[in-house]
Amino acid sequence: MTSKNVGLAVPDWPTTFGYNMFLFPVSRWVGGILFEHTHRLIGSLVGFLTIILAVWLWLCEDRRWVRNLGVIAVIGVILQGILGGLRVTMMKDQIGIFHACVAQAFLALLVFIALVTTQIWHSLTRRLVDSQKLSPIKTLAVAITVAIYVQLALGATMRHQHRDLAILDFPTANGAWLPNTSATALAKINAWRDSRALSEVTAFQIWLQMVHRFLALIIATAIIAFCVSAWREALSFAVLKRLSVFWVALVFCQSALGAWVIWSNKAADIATAHVALGAVMLSFGVSISAMCWRLSGRAGALRRSDVAAGRPYHNQQLA
Repeated sequence: MTSKNVGLAVPDWPTTFGYNMFLFPVSRWVGGILFEHTHRLIGSLVGFLTIILAVWLWLCEDRRWVRNLGVIAVIGVILQGILGGLRVTMMKDQIGIFHACVAQAFLALLVFIALVTTQIWHSLTRRLVDSQKLSPIKTLAVAITVAIYVQLALGATMRHQHRDLAILDFPTANGAWLPNTSATALAKINAWRDSRALSEVTAFQIWLQMVHRFLALIIATAIIAFCVSAWREALSFAVLKRLSVFWVALVFCQSALGAWVIWSNKAADIATAHVALGAVMLSFGVSISAMCWRLSGRAGALRRSDVAAGRPYHNQQLA
């Protein structure tokens, strides 16, 4: 919705133009109202399904910490709904940014819950690991995942400014590799933009986009390094190795979409695809980091059991 600038097409909340949200006439689902109202209905559906998930976990799951994750998910989806409503009633972009960040965190939580309830998660306890080799890989995976989340937050900050792109060229920035944001340069840039009916930009907005670009490069490099490390260390856990390859493929697609967003002058569909793929990359990061954490926890348990039994601990490769 933000990409299409229709995020406030419905001015009231929790009602929709005075109607009960679920009774709003279909005949009036037109233009921006269609996007905004559908977003609210899907949000309600997600909330309902999250409650079902939490109940299911409490009835069927033996692990208390997993049941607690279900409760946290319910709290998260309620918070997300409230933030969405406050964004409408208070008309503050800062709330919209927080709303977007909570959405990504909520997605990460659901991905983690889905993973820990699979057979893959349980099978990790049966694998022996070389903890010395796994530790740097786990650290790198977690660092990349955190960086991706920060990158998504930066993207949300840029989107909720509701302005034209601060930099209109790529891979250069206003014709240079590092933009000149002095007062004189900004005056020239804004004069040029004004002649083309574009909004004015500030040095902060330009450097915000540059930080987004620099962090994207760091993330891409780190993901490639992670994939190489995972395969070089001969981790026999095939799922983790495959995920690392897909992660690399995703980062290349995401980089291409990021460039396309600029070349298309922030076309709505391209920008939306860019955001969606960023969420997928975060999901991969959460899954990979969780698997590495699980394997390293197994290694720690083996080390403690050997020490308790008075046996020397020997690192072993994944079996």
